[in-house]
Amino acid sequence: MDTVSPTLKPAAVAALMVEHTVSKHNTPYQVIFFKAFLAGVMLSFGGLLSEITSGGATSLTTSNPGLAKVLGGFVFPVGLVMIVLNGYELLTSNMMYFPMAVVKGAVPWWSLPVNWIIVTFGNLVGSLFFGAILVKYSGIVSTAPYNTYIVEFAMKKASDPEWYQIFLRGIGCNWLVCIAVWQAAGARDTISKIFAIWIPIWVFVACSYDHVVANMFSVPLGIMFGADLTVAEYIRKSLIAAYLGNIVGALFVGMPATYFYLRDYNAENMRAAENGELSNVEATEVTEIRDSDSDKKSKRQ
Repeated sequence: MDTVSPTLKPAAVAALMVEHTVSKHNTPYQVIFFKAFLAGVMLSFGGLLSEITSGGATSLTTSNPGLAKVLGGFVFPVGLVMIVLNGYELLTSNMMYFPMAVVKGAVPWWSLPVNWIIVTFGNLVGSLFFGAILVKYSGIVSTAPYNTYIVEFAMKKASDPEWYQIFLRGIGCNWLVCIAVWQAAGARDTISKIFAIWIPIWVFVACSYDHVVANMFSVPLGIMFGADLTVAEYIRKSLIAAYLGNIVGALFVGMPATYFYLRDYNAENMRAAENGELSNVEATEVTEIRDSDSDKKSKRQ
């Protein structure tokens, strides 16, 4: 009789990643877009809280800037927690999901660019909506030191670094984000999922790595508050560099996992529990998720 472990083994998590991607592939495009819109809003909540924490700690920033970064990073993960627990669509995690499924033949190759394009615009619209309506026009950070910090932060993200530096920071960022998503997928209970997400995201924010969706909120918000930065400059230098870096970071997680755990994966039949890689309980759980996705697809047809 199998004992239910509090966490899935890596092979089970890798199989779940592919099965989740199949579900995303079968989801109507308008649903994907609205889930992506909400993900942009949720991540922006975390971004705003981080900027309020760091921007309001002026004395601490002067005396101990490292600690101020750590505090700002500590509150940011609330955004990704809400995204994962609600099943929303975040571009950076899909950068890990879809290559894994495409490599294993579980979804067609064209599903990857279609999903990424829809989710990119959904995340962008959600981030801009939050920044313009719920931050700029609401006036909640219209006075110093918050408004000045927002401008300074946008310049540090999109103007001061070189293009290659933003690209490299994007790699580090999404490497950690995808580790967080991977760990959350392997956790069975909510508290464990939250903790699994919190630590890697805390690290990436405190270290000032670049997340393309987080920057969709912080950089345009800085422009709204008067940052000496044009939209074209933001797209050319920050958006594209962080986007490409995030893709590479995601591949550093997804491709090794595919090689390690999915070499015998069959897209038509779930891999058997062998060599102790999957317990019967874990194999059953993965199969149930696949069958649930198939039932939903049949009902739509």
